[in-house]
Amino acid sequence: MFGENTIHVLLIEDEDYDVRRVMNTLQPLGDRVAIRDIVSDGNAALDLVRAGKDRYDIVIMDFQISGGLMGEQLIREIRKIDPSLQIIVITKMTINITDFAFANSLMKAGAFWYCTKYPVDIEEHIYQPTDFVLSIFNAYEKRRLEREQLRATRKFARTIENILAGKQLLGTSPVMEDLRRQIAKCGESGANVLITGPSGTGKELVAQNIHYISQRRFENFVPVNCGSLPHELIESELFGYEKGAFTGANARKLGLFEVANHGSLFLDEVSELPLQAQVKLLRVIQEGEIEKIGRTGKIKVDVRIIAATNKDLEGEVQAGRFREDLFYRLNVLHVSAPPLCEHREDIPILIEHFTKTLSLEANRAMPALAPEAIRVLGQHDWPGNVRELRNVLQRLLFDSEDLIGVPQVERALGRRPHVPSGEGAFAITLDGGNIVSWRQMERTVREKYFRYVRQHSATNAEAAKKLGLAPPNYHRMCKELGIK
Repeated sequence: MFGENTIHVLLIEDEDYDVRRVMNTLQPLGDRVAIRDIVSDGNAALDLVRAGKDRYDIVIMDFQISGGLMGEQLIREIRKIDPSLQIIVITKMTINITDFAFANSLMKAGAFWYCTKYPVDIEEHIYQPTDFVLSIFNAYEKRRLEREQLRATRKFARTIENILAGKQLLGTSPVMEDLRRQIAKCGESGANVLITGPSGTGKELVAQNIHYISQRRFENFVPVNCGSLPHELIESELFGYEKGAFTGANARKLGLFEVANHGSLFLDEVSELPLQAQVKLLRVIQEGEIEKIGRTGKIKVDVRIIAATNKDLEGEVQAGRFREDLFYRLNVLHVSAPPLCEHREDIPILIEHFTKTLSLEANRAMPALAPEAIRVLGQHDWPGNVRELRNVLQRLLFDSEDLIGVPQVERALGRRPHVPSGEGAFAITLDGGNIVSWRQMERTVREKYFRYVRQHSATNAEAAKKLGLAPPNYHRMCKELGIK
């Protein structure tokens, strides 16, 4: 049995004499280094490596073996199966350890180290036994570190997948499919991106999707709303300052460019930047350096800029409010976030998503929307786009109970509820040829009136209040009248 910290070795050697020399060299190490398997040709070695990637930590291989598959080709094939598996080559092709061309070819193929088998007067051990043993321990440590890094990378990848799952671009319309294609192209590139579109269309969501599918996805995504920054603080927020740079600078402050280094900086409402800040932003994009307040030297930064605006930036350039050279630096790649009125067919999907999400956030049962209510929502113009739809649904969820109908939707949209004649109106039809008892007429009037009041109320509690009833009495009377 091997110990927990045993270094497991696969030995690829076709000479029994050299197998014995390797084993003799490793024998003093006891259980610390163990040869698990010995094979004499390359194809058999590949079969063993494929059978269990965790079975071996180190491969010790002769450079020239029988079977045709050997040397650099065998090294490359092993590394394809398990890139973290470290390979030590022993060879009799050279006794000159300064044969750099030979060593370089092995390293390029993926070998960790190599040593010579001879001079021939050493019959019992591999030549350079101390270096040989040290290389095994160093190779094992490198494998351990690479596997830890691989696990961390996989964990990060799962985290990124979870982030993207929470930032889905919902919709199956052609407009949304085209938006996804634009985002995918931006993700493949490292160039700056300008996102345009009306307010509420989800421009930051688009920016996040671009970042988290790009090569920078493991680095920071730093959003900043340029319109919310006071003009006198923009420079210190973007570029930071050193301790003592001015009165009140009691500590060094990292600028947002430093926080986003190697990642993405999202400049929302970029059109709101004052001209002085535009000049400094342009310089950073051109030179890849920032100047901190209170520091003489410049600091190198590697940041991808994703900017967004709801204004016509070309019109802002013509009006002299936005620098033309900065516009072209930002508008390398362009993505247009569509208004909701251009993909109305996605509204039912958005309604279902937001209703479910908001219900979970509020820790309450998800209400149902009547088909007519969904139709009314689908016909609305939505000047505030997806953001407005979410806000309306949040209002409906707060005001309504189990079923959301047309009156509640119209109230949430700020309209006066429209009640058509006929069904839904409060009317009593009398038939002289069919006179009913007062008790029966009283029940009919009460039922119709209760339904009428409930239809014009957002909640049962509001209906009870309008009728001047305590909620328990209201619920009891509804039950008696057969009103749910």
